Amino acid sequence: MLQITPHMKILVSVEPADFRKGIDGLVRLCREFLQQDPFSGAVFVFRNRRGTALKVLVYDGQGFWLCHKRLSQGRFPWWPVSPDGDLRRVAAHQLSVLFSAGNPERAGAAPDWRPVGPRT
Repeated sequence: MLQITPHMKILVSVEPADFRKGIDGLVRLCREFLQQDPFSGAVFVFRNRRGTALKVLVYDGQGFWLCHKRLSQGRFPWWPVSPDGDLRRVAAHQLSVLFSAGNPERAGAAPDWRPVGPRT
């Protein structure tokens, strides 16, 4: 089972991906187009052109996981726009909201990390 945790680096591809691609095609996309190392353990999230499906690619140290979610009706209403690049980083709780076809920017949560103990 694949578990998404707050310490994971989660990268959402801004541009739609060709969903005919499998693991090897998405690995190539990560390397050549996104300029990222797919073996780094980062979670890569892709959307199809119509906005009805997501693919998640992650390397766990032994092999790749490829997860595919297709909505039975409707579309994913939120998708990032980034004039600076082809990737947008999101937090683990935001990815959970995205999986539920929600808007991750409206999901409030406690910070992933904060100091514990007396302030100096």
